[in-house]
Amino acid sequence: MGYPTKMQLIKRQKSEQWYVNLPSAIAQAMGFQRGEIVEWSIEDKKKMVLMRSDKAVEESKKKPKTEP
Repeated sequence: MGYPTKMQLIKRQKSEQWYVNLPSAIAQAMGFQRGEIVEWSIEDKKKMVLMRSDKAVEESKKKPKTEP
């Protein structure tokens, strides 16, 4: 199942920035954490790959810390 998402563009006087939002269902299924660093890779003009580091994957497998 795919999740269609619109590209967003914010233009400023001296720059522009493109955004794409990650749907919550995908972020939760992947176990993403707030502030996690990911990296984009371009395979061709139709495919971009979002990669997380091996460390991030291992961290997402750990149980959440609980307060005593």
